[in-house]
Amino acid sequence: MNNKEFINELSKQTNQSAGVTTKLVNDVIKTLEEHFQQNDTVVLSSFGTFEVKKKMERISVNPTTGKRYLIPPKLVLSFKQSNVLKDKFNAE
Repeated sequence: MNNKEFINELSKQTNQSAGVTTKLVNDVIKTLEEHFQQNDTVVLSSFGTFEVKKKMERISVNPTTGKRYLIPPKLVLSFKQSNVLKDKFNAE
């Protein structure tokens, strides 16, 4: 499902226009982005937890040349599904 399909489905379920639904979805995404930039953890009950984690720097090896190089540390977004969501997938 792409963004357009998601918005169309959501607008049908909420009986709102596609324009209103698009604004709502964009506002939710913008709010999530703001919290991720502040390294906040976002918990959506019955869905899961989004968390910004720091990957430490590490050494990697190019398998063809054998050359070693340093990969710098970086922040990554991780998601852990809730037990409710996990149970729904495993029940089917």
